[in-house]
Amino acid sequence: MVGQILKHPTFTGYRLATDAVVRSPAFRSIRSPIIRLHQIRRHSTVQATFKPIGSSVNVYSLRGSSPFTSTFRTRGFGHVNIGLGLKGTQLGGVRHLSFSSVPKLLWTAFRLPVAGVTVGVAGVGYANYKIQDMASKSHEWVSSIFIDAKDFVTSLGQGIALDLPTIDVGIPSTLKSLFTKSSNQHSLESDRPRFIKKDDDSDSNNSSPAVGAAVAVATATNLFVSGEKDEEEDNNEAKVNVTTNVQEDQFMILTKKLIEVRNILMSIDHNEALRLPSIVVIGSQSSGKTSVLEAIVGHEFLPKGSNMVTRRPIELTLIHTPKSKEEYGEFPQLGLGKIHDFKHIQQTLRDMNLAVPESECVSNKPIELRIYSPNVPDLTLIDLPGYIQVNNKNQPETLKEKIFELCEQYIKEPNIILAVCAADVDLANSEALKASRKVDPLGLRTIGVITKMDLVEPEVGATILRNSDYPLHLGYIGVVCKPPENLNVQKNITSALVRHEESFFRSNYVYSQRGIQVGVGTLRRKLMEVLEENMAKSLFSIVGAVQAELEEAKYQFKVQYNDRRITAESYVAETIDSIKHNFKDFAHSFGKPQVRHEVRTMLEQRVLDLCAELYWTDKRITDLAKSSRDDLYWQYKLDMCSAALTKSGIGRTSTQLVVDVLLANMERLASMEPLNNHPETSRKILNFTNEILRNKFHTTADQVENCVKPYKYEVECTEQEWAEGVKRSISLIEKEIDYCNKALQHLKTTVGQRKLRAAIKHVLDAEKEEVRRQARLKDDSSDDHPDALPSASTVTSPQLISANNIVESNDTVRLHVSPKLIEKAHEAIFLRDRAIILKYRLAALKSRQCKSPENKQYCPEAFLNMVAEKLTYTAVMFIQVELLTEFFFQFPREVDNKLVYDLDRKQILQFAKENPYIRKHLELQERKRKLGEVMDKLNYLVRRQRDIESTKAPTVAV
Repeated sequence: MVGQILKHPTFTGYRLATDAVVRSPAFRSIRSPIIRLHQIRRHSTVQATFKPIGSSVNVYSLRGSSPFTSTFRTRGFGHVNIGLGLKGTQLGGVRHLSFSSVPKLLWTAFRLPVAGVTVGVAGVGYANYKIQDMASKSHEWVSSIFIDAKDFVTSLGQGIALDLPTIDVGIPSTLKSLFTKSSNQHSLESDRPRFIKKDDDSDSNNSSPAVGAAVAVATATNLFVSGEKDEEEDNNEAKVNVTTNVQEDQFMILTKKLIEVRNILMSIDHNEALRLPSIVVIGSQSSGKTSVLEAIVGHEFLPKGSNMVTRRPIELTLIHTPKSKEEYGEFPQLGLGKIHDFKHIQQTLRDMNLAVPESECVSNKPIELRIYSPNVPDLTLIDLPGYIQVNNKNQPETLKEKIFELCEQYIKEPNIILAVCAADVDLANSEALKASRKVDPLGLRTIGVITKMDLVEPEVGATILRNSDYPLHLGYIGVVCKPPENLNVQKNITSALVRHEESFFRSNYVYSQRGIQVGVGTLRRKLMEVLEENMAKSLFSIVGAVQAELEEAKYQFKVQYNDRRITAESYVAETIDSIKHNFKDFAHSFGKPQVRHEVRTMLEQRVLDLCAELYWTDKRITDLAKSSRDDLYWQYKLDMCSAALTKSGIGRTSTQLVVDVLLANMERLASMEPLNNHPETSRKILNFTNEILRNKFHTTADQVENCVKPYKYEVECTEQEWAEGVKRSISLIEKEIDYCNKALQHLKTTVGQRKLRAAIKHVLDAEKEEVRRQARLKDDSSDDHPDALPSASTVTSPQLISANNIVESNDTVRLHVSPKLIEKAHEAIFLRDRAIILKYRLAALKSRQCKSPENKQYCPEAFLNMVAEKLTYTAVMFIQVELLTEFFFQFPREVDNKLVYDLDRKQILQFAKENPYIRKHLELQERKRKLGEVMDKLNYLVRRQRDIESTKAPTVAV
C-alpha cells in the first residue's frame, strides 16, 4: 500500500517520525497511538492518524485539494478497516484484523521500509567517506567544491538519521546506548569548524552503518510511543530554538545600542565612571596589528610605514548596516562627511598621525573614526602605537616609556585587551602579553591573537594556540591575515581572506584538534561575543553612573540658569539684532549736522594755519589797518590765502575726514558688547565696512571737488555771510588766545615761574647782545673782538649753551642754563608774542573797519572763515548723499549676508561658544540633554533584559 502511494507522481517521498508536523489548512488531523503517516506533496502535507473511540463505528474521510483520500472504519477496540486510495481509484481492499495477526502485519509492513532506510543511510555514509578521500587529494579549488558536496550529503544523512527524539519508553538498553552514541557523535562534529577535517576517517565510515541500524530499530520501536508525549517534546524543542534565536538577536541589539551610548558619552566628556568596554589592540611594531584590524574591517585603511606612522590612538567604531550596501567612513572631529574611498581614509589618518612632530612622536589625543558597512560587526576598537625596544636618533629617549604609559592608560578596566603577537616570535618576549599581565594578571579580559601562522611549522603553531605555556582565559586565536595575490583591494576583502585562510588551515590536520581556534571569522565572532558579554555586565553599573551625572547636571542647570534654555541660533539672532540696534543709534546720531561740524572744524583749523603763516608772523601786521585798499601787498596775501584754502583738495580731504570718522565709530561698535567676545566677527564687520566706504570714496570725492570748483575763481559774499564770518573769526581768535594763555600758564607751573622768567630774560639779553655785536661788526669789520659774545644761533644751540658759561655784563657772575630750559623759554616767548598778536587782531575784527565785506583785505580772518563755511556746506551736501546714505543703507544688508546667511550649523555653534558665558550655558544644557538621551536608552535596555530573563524558557533535554 505504501509502495503504491510512493509511486504516485503527486508525492515526493515519505518519512516515519514522531516530531512536529506541518499541517495543511485543507485537511483535518486525526491522531492514533499506532502510526503517524506524513505524506509530502509539492503544495501541501496530509496527516492521517487513527484513534479508536469506544466500540462505536467511526468513519473519517479526509477531503481537500489533494487527490489522495483515506477512509477509516472502526469496529470496536481491535478491529480496524483501512481503506486508502486516490479519487476514482481503489488501491487497497478491506481486511479484518485481530490481535494474533498484529506482529505479522507489522513485520510485513515495515520490513522493506526499514531495510531501505538502513541501506540508504549506509550508502550516505559510504558516499561521505569517498568524498572526503577525494577532497583530501584534490587541488585547492576542486577541494572546496567537493567539501560543499560533502556538507550537502552529510546534512541529508543527518536529516534522515538524526531527526529522532530521545527514546526513553520501551527501548532496550543496548539499542538506547547505540542510539545515544550516534547522537553524541553528531553533536561533537557539529561543533567543529566547517573547514577542519575529522581526526579519524575510519570512524566516519563505521558510524554510518551504526546510525542506519539505530535508526531502523528505533523507528520500529518508536511506533509504540505515545503521541501526546511526542507533541510535548516537539513543542519544547521549538521553544528552545526560538529562545536561542531571540537571545542572539537581543545580544546584537544590546551591543549596537550600547555602542551608540558609548559614542554619546564620548562626546560629553571622558569621565572614568561613564566608560563602556572597548577592545584595545596592543602589540609590538610589525607584529601584525594593522593587518588584523584590516582583516576585521575588510579594507586597507590604516597607514603603513617604517617610521612609526601610528602616533596617536585611533578609536575605531564599526557599525553594522544590514539594510544598506554602502561602505564609508567618517571623522567626527573633522566633519568631512562620508568618505567612500578607503585610500582617502588611509591618507587622512597618515596626515593626522604625521602631524605629531618627531620630537614628541606620541600624542594622547585620539583620532575618532567610524566605519559603516554591512560586512562589519558592531565593535569598538582602539588601535595604539606599537611597543618598541630601541628608539632611533631622531626620536626622544623617553619614547619607549611614553608608549608604555599611553597603552597602560587604555588597557585598564573595563576595556578588553587584544594582545597581538607574531607566531615567529617567542611569546616570552611579547611586550603585549607583558603589559596585559600587569593590569590583567589572570587573563580574564585578554584575547591572544597569533599572527603570521604561515611562517611557523603547524606543530609549533598548534602548541602556541593550545594555551598551555602562557594561559589566557579567553584563549588564543591564530590568523594569517594574508590576502591572496591579484586581489582587488577596492572591494571588501573579507570573503577572499577567509577562503584563503581556510585553505591554509585545512591543509594542516593539526589545526583541527579540539581547543585550537583559528581564522579571522573565528576572531570576529570571539570579539563580538566577548564585547557583548562585557557590555551586558557593565549595563547596570553604567546606569547608576549616568543617573548620578544626570541628577548633578539637572541641579547645576537649575541653580545657574533657572532652567532657561537657549540655542546657538537664538544667541546669533540676538547678537545680530544688537549689532543692528547699535548701528541704528549711531546712524541717528551722526547725520548732516555732525558731518558739517567735522568738516567746518577741519577748515577752520586750516584758516588759522594760513593766517598764522602769512599774517601773524609778518612784521608789517601792525601796518595792516593803516594801509590803503589799493595796497597790492595785502591784496596779494589775501588771494594767496583764498587759493590755498579752495585749491587744497577739499573734496578728497573732507571725504577722507568723514570716512575716518565712520571707521572710528565702527571700530567702537565692533569692540562693544557682545562683539568683544567675537574677534573674527568684528574683523568681518570692519572688512565689509571698509569695502563699502572704499567703493564710494572716489565717487564722493570727485563729486565734492567738482562742486567746490567755482569757489577757486570767485567767491561772492553777502552781508549776512560776512557777519557770520566775522562772528566765527572772533570766536576762533578768542579760543586761540585762551589756548595760548593756558599753555603759557602750564609752562610756568611745570618749570617754575622764577626759573622761566630768568630763562626768558637770559634769552632776551642774548638776543639784544647779538644785535649789538652785529652792529659793531658792521662798524669795525677789520677789528678782532675776542671778548665778544657768541652769535644768536650759537646761543640758542643746546650743545653750546650746556657746555659754556654765559657771562653777564659785569663779568663776575656766570649762569649755567640747561638746553631744555632754553627750549621752554623760547616756547614761552612764542606763546606770549602770539597772544599779543591775536589780541591785536581781535581788536581789529571788533572794530568798525571789519563791519563791511568791502574791507575784506583788512580782515582776512573773517573772509577766510566765510569761504570755509561755503566750502563746508557744499561738501557736506554731497557727502551726505553719495557716502552716508549709501553706507547706512548697505551696512545692515551686509550684516545679514556676511554674518547670518553664510553661516552653517557648525559655524553658528562655534560663534555661540566664543562667548564664555554662552559656551558654559550651552555645554551644560547639551550635557543634560545627552545624559537624558543616554538614560532613556539604558532604561529601555534594562527593561528589555529583564523581559528576556523573565520569559526565558527552561532547557529541554534532547
